[in-house]
Amino acid sequence: MEKPNLSYIESMSGGDKAFEKKLINIIKTEFPLEKEEFYNNYKSENFKLTAENVHKLKHKISILGLEKSYEIAIAFENNLLEGDTLLYLEFEAILINMTNYLKQL
Repeated sequence: MEKPNLSYIESMSGGDKAFEKKLINIIKTEFPLEKEEFYNNYKSENFKLTAENVHKLKHKISILGLEKSYEIAIAFENNLLEGDTLLYLEFEAILINMTNYLKQL
């Protein structure tokens, strides 16, 4: 599995470490809440709302440089709108990967 990184954040910041830290803190604050909402909607089988959660989460996936994971998120979001949950385990692995990475920052 690909590893999250800060390359995109660093390229956006232009070397401004305060900006990088602020953006990382926003992600660390928002991600657990968005992840929890995703799990709650998934367990409730409300796949339209779950797809909306995936849509929000995929932006953080992109910001953390996870290009292949971003593609999986796009497919999962589209599939959920059709009631298809086939990519759930792959998406959950992405969330776990991101959670572990963010804990290290």
